[in-house]
Amino acid sequence: MTEQEPAPGEVVRLATTVNGRPYEEVVDSRLTLADFLRGRLRLTGTHLGCEHGVCGACTVLLDGAAVRSCLMLAVQAEGHAVETVESLAPDGELNPLQEAFSARHAVQCGFCTSGFLMSATEALRAGPVRTEEEARDVLSGNICRCTGYAGMVRALLDVSGVDGE
Repeated sequence: MTEQEPAPGEVVRLATTVNGRPYEEVVDSRLTLADFLRGRLRLTGTHLGCEHGVCGACTVLLDGAAVRSCLMLAVQAEGHAVETVESLAPDGELNPLQEAFSARHAVQCGFCTSGFLMSATEALRAGPVRTEEEARDVLSGNICRCTGYAGMVRALLDVSGVDGE
């Protein structure tokens, strides 16, 4: 272990930006990013499903890249920008992707939705999703157990301006 790495269980200072707001907190070095966001910052839109990085319900953006917050330690966000699902509608108005999910009935119980939205947000920032196959690839890292993926695929294509109907 290097001098810069905290020992397990050590209390460390964390300076990070979440949804555009800077935070300086003292955290346990073993605290996950998901638990930091949900427990400390009360940003409960990030959900914990499998807690093994498989389901994608805990997906957030770290410097614009989709990551599994259940697999990251909060201290790994030091100096980075984190975006949660709450960042998509800061004034309470749904953004176009969220509107498309709603219009296409891409949400059933909603537990996994935040992870899907964050994965899709990363992809859409890189450019439009042009085909159904590309949309399914974007969504492939997340799991929904109660609805089909057809509505989500259609929502991604709608937001990308692809007329598939």
